[in-house]
Amino acid sequence: MATEEISEFNIDIEKVEIVNDFISLGSKIQNTGTCDGEIVRRLALGRAAMSGLTKIWRSKDIETKTKIRIENALVFAVTMYGCESWTMRHSERKKIDSFELWCWRRLLRIPWTAKRTNVSILEEIKPAQSLESLIVKQKLVFWPHYEKTKQSRKINYAWDGRRWKKTRTIVHAMER
Repeated sequence: MATEEISEFNIDIEKVEIVNDFISLGSKIQNTGTCDGEIVRRLALGRAAMSGLTKIWRSKDIETKTKIRIENALVFAVTMYGCESWTMRHSERKKIDSFELWCWRRLLRIPWTAKRTNVSILEEIKPAQSLESLIVKQKLVFWPHYEKTKQSRKINYAWDGRRWKKTRTIVHAMER
């Protein structure tokens, strides 16, 4: 009986490497099943999008309302991509809240040395919803689709006479 870890295996002629994480359809998939890496990655992409719009944030010709709409459409949309599958713990919620306030401070051109409270910034911006609540709302919108799919799978398995079995390894899953 071998006790060493498998780093790759063969399917037909091709070698398949076992990795810790990979990006598929724009989302980071981890072998642990957690999504904290994906959330951190999405926040970094949002920061990059925010930094790419520096000329807009510095412009005095554009009203603050317009800047807020631009931020919601471009920055928060990039950040929230794939958020329906996120499992958020308290630490991730704090990161999302701090990212949102970082964005609002950049939009208002408030330096990090300024002694402004988060409440005063939110009162000045008056956002309709926080980024965290938008993520939760998106997850709730996706929930009926998930339940419908889950129910239809049960019906299909009952119709085919198959039972759902947990696969032991990835090799067994490939053989199916």
